[in-house]
Amino acid sequence: MKLTLDVENTVTKRDGKLHLDPFEPTNELVMVGMLSDSGEEALITFNHNEVDSDTDGHMIVQDWLDRATILIMHNASHDLLWLWESGFTYDGPVFDTMLGEYVLQRGLKEPLSLEACAERYDLDTKKQDTMKEYFSKGHSVSDIPWGELSEYLSADLHATQELSDKIYKRLLLEDNGLRDTVDLTNQVAVCLSRIYQRGFKVDLSKLEHVKSEFEQEKQQLVSDLNKQVRDLMGDIPINLNSPEQLSWIIYSRKPKDKTIWVNTFDPYMNNDAYKKGIKEQSQVLFKQKAHQCSTCRGTGSVRKVKKDGTLFSKSNKCNVCAGIGYTFTPINNAIAGLKFNAPNAKWISANGFSTNKTNLLYLEGIARARNMDGAVAFLSRVQRLSAIDTYLSSFVEGIRTHTKPDNRLHVRLLQHRTSTGRLSGADPNMQNMPRGGTFPVKKVFVSRWEGGKIMEADFAQLEFRVAAYLGQDKVAMDEVATGFDVHAYTAKVISDAGQPTSRQDAKAHTFAPLYGASGYGRTPAEAAYYSQFNDKYAGIAKWHKRLASEALNTGKISTPSGREFSFPDVTRRRNNTVSHFTQIKNYPVQSFATADIVPIALLHIDKELNDLRSCIVNTVHDSIVIDVHPNEEQAVLTIIDSTNNKLKSIIDNRWNVNFNVPLLLEAKIGPNWLDTKDVA
Repeated sequence: MKLTLDVENTVTKRDGKLHLDPFEPTNELVMVGMLSDSGEEALITFNHNEVDSDTDGHMIVQDWLDRATILIMHNASHDLLWLWESGFTYDGPVFDTMLGEYVLQRGLKEPLSLEACAERYDLDTKKQDTMKEYFSKGHSVSDIPWGELSEYLSADLHATQELSDKIYKRLLLEDNGLRDTVDLTNQVAVCLSRIYQRGFKVDLSKLEHVKSEFEQEKQQLVSDLNKQVRDLMGDIPINLNSPEQLSWIIYSRKPKDKTIWVNTFDPYMNNDAYKKGIKEQSQVLFKQKAHQCSTCRGTGSVRKVKKDGTLFSKSNKCNVCAGIGYTFTPINNAIAGLKFNAPNAKWISANGFSTNKTNLLYLEGIARARNMDGAVAFLSRVQRLSAIDTYLSSFVEGIRTHTKPDNRLHVRLLQHRTSTGRLSGADPNMQNMPRGGTFPVKKVFVSRWEGGKIMEADFAQLEFRVAAYLGQDKVAMDEVATGFDVHAYTAKVISDAGQPTSRQDAKAHTFAPLYGASGYGRTPAEAAYYSQFNDKYAGIAKWHKRLASEALNTGKISTPSGREFSFPDVTRRRNNTVSHFTQIKNYPVQSFATADIVPIALLHIDKELNDLRSCIVNTVHDSIVIDVHPNEEQAVLTIIDSTNNKLKSIIDNRWNVNFNVPLLLEAKIGPNWLDTKDVA
């Protein structure tokens, strides 16, 4: 029996966040709805304030699950978790209509809610506006009148069943590899749901320690930056959290009139017009000395005098100092700030000049090449301050908020957010965790077992190896085979071009061309590496050109797994470049690596761990994180070793290819996720 299923549950609002999961102690399963392929329907009540729970509810639901040959859901991860945590068992195949529609969209971003999907297929969800009103007013699901809730649930069941039929038909009619992709995606969905269910233990005392370290570093950075700002700007008040005011420091200019400014520049305007616009529509900033306003005497406000000589009762803002209490005079006509020039119109923002991360990195590279130590210090501090703010809000606070009373963070991994199929995350999004082994937040994640350890199995240079295969690039394949240090090579090229660069700093550039990056907007020394990349890896460069032709001729590109990406409006520009070329180069590498290969390894390792207590607790980028029981370390290492030996055959058999570039999972193990060491 094909069984369509949906659950209704209560939601808890805590720490300003909505918690929909079954791990929240106050959340309850309210109803389970089931619809068979023969049209038989059952709505089982468990916790509702208006209707008594069905006495045989658990037995009925389990009986239907036992008879199901496949379970159809929209957002399967949510429903599976509620089933498992409510004591039900189901380990058969699933079909998630949300994920099926996601794959069929071929990288195009469209809403994936049941309502949105049903609308695209002209299906009637019969949802009532009153339901949305209940939710908007903060009513609990268990408080909604049972009749209305039942109608709502029944409508969702029928819409999901009809949607699954539509998607099945599309997959059968469209002769491509998308059926295999959908099959893999659904298998992975179950695996990720198990990871979600297990949770990753958090040491909250260590989390507080990490928070304190970040806050101390932030305090020092703010102090150092304020001193530097005073040296650069004089007494001009600067809010470092304001991108506009930050741009004053970096570019030493600001728009004369923002309204005119935004209409002056076009991202593709020629250089002469751009320079003219900058000269005419912005003003140079000079260092300023502050003086107490003689009119308001530093108060910022004045009281006007009436005709009879008495003062008005209400004060007015001082027009001389604009209410700030001070006036300013230039200091020796010295130009303020770092005096950088924004290279082109793409650097223009609504309030002046862009201060995004990419541009700041570019300027830092320029400053290093010119030995501008002060500018390097300022730009690096600004970037670090921004990073710490993100770490504190997204990770430290995010982990604290979403860690449950049992000290476990249930890692929520999403398959439908990105265009390429790589995973994203939520609550918090741990997929945004910085790469590398130095991120201090990782130390808060520990084993659930006394004496247990955390193992991370990380693919070595996965994207580069995938690109070598996709382009059949002989140079890249030889470097993989010989263990050539590509990062050291990158550092040498950039350093030889006049910008001394460490191996660690070079990592940001080594594989960037694989994702569509070019030398445009880079420092001259960095641009030299990007130019050499295409010369050195000629096979990859030729493959990129073939991809562009494929997109132009067919409006789409594909990967060896059969996954497809649509580019319906791709064009060849006047300068012979191809629109969307960055995505065209990026999607196949990132998709085949992190959406097709990593999941295969994930499924294999998870299956091999089935008879052990050790279990997968997270996957980030191209790594798999395992909580290792103290008695099972060697057994888990054996599984990783065995997986390495089988990877080629697993990939070849799954996608009917000859993956002739070796892949390698490198294992590290330690007392927490940060302090891991390589395993021989």
